[in-house]
Parts: sequence; structure tokens; C-alpha cells
Amino acid sequence: SQVTEQASLQAQIDGITTTGREMVPLMQDMLGALEQFIELDVPFLEQERAARLSGLKAMMDRADVTHSEKFRRILEAYQIENEYGRTIETYQASLGQADNPRTVQFLRVGRVVLVYQTLDGLESGVWNQKTRSFEVLSPEYSRAITKGMRIALKQAPPDLLRLPLLTPEGDK
Repeated sequence: SQVTEQASLQAQIDGITTTGREMVPLMQDMLGALEQFIELDVPFLEQERAARLSGLKAMMDRADVTHSEKFRRILEAYQIENEYGRTIETYQASLGQADNPRTVQFLRVGRVVLVYQTLDGLESGVWNQKTRSFEVLSPEYSRAITKGMRIALKQAPPDLLRLPLLTPEGDK
């Protein structure tokens, strides 16, 4: 009975080694997919997301971090990215070219709408995923964007927002 148990334990140990070797390519593929997803996604919190991704890549080369910890951290990054799709958030960041940046307040509603408003409230814009650029909005949206920012900051109760939603051509 003990010999059988010992053989079973040895087989399990051998299986762990094989699983460990197979985990590294899987984790590399997961990181590649995450990187591609972030590149193609709406460009919000770009520095934070890039820092998370570069930290994960650096961790993959470290021998002092176990495979289980690497896998846990990658799954945690996936969970964070998933959470972005279900939340509303506002934050300040720079917008524009490196030679002429300006600070604006962004409002992100899930992955559906990313809008900005200048700090003086005179200009608003929306991210167009098709052209991969921001488009200036008419002043009629300023109030709704301000209201959305107050909701995101929990200064106002949740409410319906009238924000521009750019849909792919052909959808009606």
C-alpha cells in the first residue's frame, strides 16, 4: 500500500514539473493578448495600464517569483481590465501633442464612451474608435459631461446621461 502511494506521489511530482514548463508559454501568450487588447482599446489611463503591463513583463523574467505568483498577477491584471468595462470614472490627464499638451478632465463610462472637457468647461470632445482620435463636440454635451463627472466622483446620485455614442457605420 505504501509503495503504491509512493508511486502515486512521484507521478504527481513529475506532473507538476511538466505543468510548470507548460505554464510559461501560456502566461507569455496571455501577456501578449493583454498587450494587444490594451493597444486596440479606448485610450484611457494609458500610463497606468502601460506601467502594469511592463511590470508584468519584467516579472516574467525573474527567477525568484514562482509560476503561481506570476499567473496570479496576470489574472489580477485581466480582472482589472475587465472591471474597467463596468465602471464610470473621471480623471485629469494631458491631451494633445508633446509640443502642445493641455490638461483636461476625462470621463470614461465603461468601454463605451470616453469624453473629455477642458478645465474651463469651454471645450468637450469624444473618442472616435474608428478614426482613433478625439473629435470636438458641440456645447450641448457640456452639461451632461459635467454631470457624469459628478456622478463618477460620487458627488451626485447615479442618473441617465445623454452622451454621444459613436457606432460603427452600417449599424442603425
